[in-house]
Amino acid sequence: MKLALPADSIPVRDMFERFFTAESTSARVRAAEPVGFDPKFWRQLVALDAPFMRLSVDAGGGGMSLFDTCLMMEQAGRRLAPAPLAESVAALRILGEIGGDIARVWIDKVRAGEAVLTLALNIAVPGAQQLVPGAAVAQGILTFDGSEVSIEVPASSPTAPSTLGGQATGLFEPGRGERHVISSNADAASIWAAGIEEWKLLTSAALIGMSREALAKAAAYACDRMAFGQPIGANQGIAHPLANDAIDADGGAMFLWWTLRAMADNAPDAAAMVSMLFWWCSRTATKCVAHALHTFGGYGLTNEYDLQLYHRRAKAWALSLGDPRTELIRAGRRLLLGEQASLPDPGLVDVDFEPPQGGQELADETRALFRKVLDPSRHLLGNHSFEAHDWEVHRAMGRARLLYPSWPEKWGGRDADADSSRASLAVWQEVGYAGLPRSTTSMVGHIVQHFGQPELQEEVLLRMGLGEISACLGYTEPSGGSDVFAAKTRAVREGNDWIVNGQKMFTSGAEHASYVLLITRTDLEAPKHKGITLFLVPLNLPGIEIHPVHTFMDERTNATFYADVRVPDRYRIGDVNGGAKALAAALTMEQGGGYYHNQIREMADAVTEWARGQTRNGRKLIEDSDVLARLAHAHADVRIAQSLSARVLGTRLAGEPDLAYGPASKVFSTEAFIVDSADLLDLAAPQSLLRGTEGLGLVEKGYRHATATSIYGGTSEVLRSMVAERRLGLPRSRA
Repeated sequence: MKLALPADSIPVRDMFERFFTAESTSARVRAAEPVGFDPKFWRQLVALDAPFMRLSVDAGGGGMSLFDTCLMMEQAGRRLAPAPLAESVAALRILGEIGGDIARVWIDKVRAGEAVLTLALNIAVPGAQQLVPGAAVAQGILTFDGSEVSIEVPASSPTAPSTLGGQATGLFEPGRGERHVISSNADAASIWAAGIEEWKLLTSAALIGMSREALAKAAAYACDRMAFGQPIGANQGIAHPLANDAIDADGGAMFLWWTLRAMADNAPDAAAMVSMLFWWCSRTATKCVAHALHTFGGYGLTNEYDLQLYHRRAKAWALSLGDPRTELIRAGRRLLLGEQASLPDPGLVDVDFEPPQGGQELADETRALFRKVLDPSRHLLGNHSFEAHDWEVHRAMGRARLLYPSWPEKWGGRDADADSSRASLAVWQEVGYAGLPRSTTSMVGHIVQHFGQPELQEEVLLRMGLGEISACLGYTEPSGGSDVFAAKTRAVREGNDWIVNGQKMFTSGAEHASYVLLITRTDLEAPKHKGITLFLVPLNLPGIEIHPVHTFMDERTNATFYADVRVPDRYRIGDVNGGAKALAAALTMEQGGGYYHNQIREMADAVTEWARGQTRNGRKLIEDSDVLARLAHAHADVRIAQSLSARVLGTRLAGEPDLAYGPASKVFSTEAFIVDSADLLDLAAPQSLLRGTEGLGLVEKGYRHATATSIYGGTSEVLRSMVAERRLGLPRSRA
């Protein structure tokens, strides 16, 4: 896995960041209106060789990778570059691929500053006008009429109508100017098609940059603007929409990298990913700038503020191709109906989304043991609840020291390196055995290893490692919800013991556990996050009661009660009143994307198979545009969720700062799970209403299960606040 910006690409990013910041200023963008073109700025781009980045070296260009060119386009989008840059890059790339004398002449014209060359994005039909970005200032327009690639020199400058977002958009009517045919063979058609796909990628990158910059402006304003005695960014009504947008924009950026990687690998779904990406970035940019403008309130509507510049362009730049939803339908056809597409060669893409491949020996051993101990007819494979726990399986894995392979051998582990441990644990998901007590006990064991007293470590860690016992989490209280620092369960010191009284709710897995990691209040006068202490409490102590609570997801959780429970001090975790430090480590382990994207994919696959067997109005339902778009939407969410989840691990491996990437991943994954399960349930209704463990039954089950996922491990509201604070720098929104 390699998700840090490649070293060779950092100078490219930095150079263009400096250039666009210095040259594509707000004043310059404004001065270029209403057409949206600055001829001096265009000449600077040409001098910098920016339009020639994708032109092959043999044709006189830079021969740069699509990855690095997208880095440039992100910076262009951030600064609303007043020039048809994406169009000229794609057009010159097409000319270089086709070659020939006419192509060389036009490449030289652009380089000499004699011409602006742009790209007509839609099929050219003589007499049928189309809006073309850059056409209002272009001396040449590259076109394709279904059989021939040509450069058309307008007889007169195309009309530059007033449009939403500038872009030097011109009203172009093919066939009225001087036409130079470049090529008419089948290869030319394929090269043209690949050029349009390249334009989508370049524009997606620009929209990502635009989204991120608009959010940065909104966040800065929300920190400075005061209302009711505090910055408006402390208001969750402001902070949370911006946090959602930051997650979506970052998801688009990661998805762009993954799409380029898929193209470099000739992955079968790469073409579908291009279409999904373009749709996603268009949709995301529209939402980002709308929320950013709303943050500015009435000022955002005025011409004096820059947000209106972003608001108009975020919508307009993508619409040059047409309705972005068409791309979502196209993604469905490519992914589910096998529609073929021509893609450009992206060049070097030095990022990798695959987890490290080391440790396969331990993974193979884990897989072999599961084959021996799992019985598909008896064990609830695919059931992600504590009901699926089986002590025989748990103990067998423990005896083999495969429950927590990274733990030291003295505590029942293998001292396995990080790659081996990840590879081994990935097998659990592969075989479909949830093993939730393993997950919670792993978290608790991690805390005990780092913060537990030696006597406690000796008592519990080896037994945990060998699978003899498990632990659960005693966080939530009836009155506190996700605000775990508001705990009212009291622990009062009495000699070398603590007397605990209180109640916890949603103590899942307590029926299996021997210990509970309990949050208690030990100082009533201190600020709430400074007055808590953690204990690992044996659940067999007098005064503890466990009452089952059943949910509509067919899962059991528990309410636990503590009445004058005497807990020896050796069970204390960390310092007295210092529980926040240990708790932060535990919560960080809980907050990740999890496996929810796999469940979305399973549901989408089930609905796809159902749609293949259904007919409507005499044709297969799977061919219906609405069905294809909705299924593609679910698959896009899966890929965004995977991208954000990969970033969590990639950041950790690279040793880079973690800007609440775990919380961001969980927010996106769980919210997508909720939305997609509901939509897929609708799509396959009424058959989807039937319960079952396969086929459409997975959709019904997923719909019931999804609701709770935005609560597990911290609610989406709490996690959005973390993203707002750490990713956008907004003020703390929780007292």
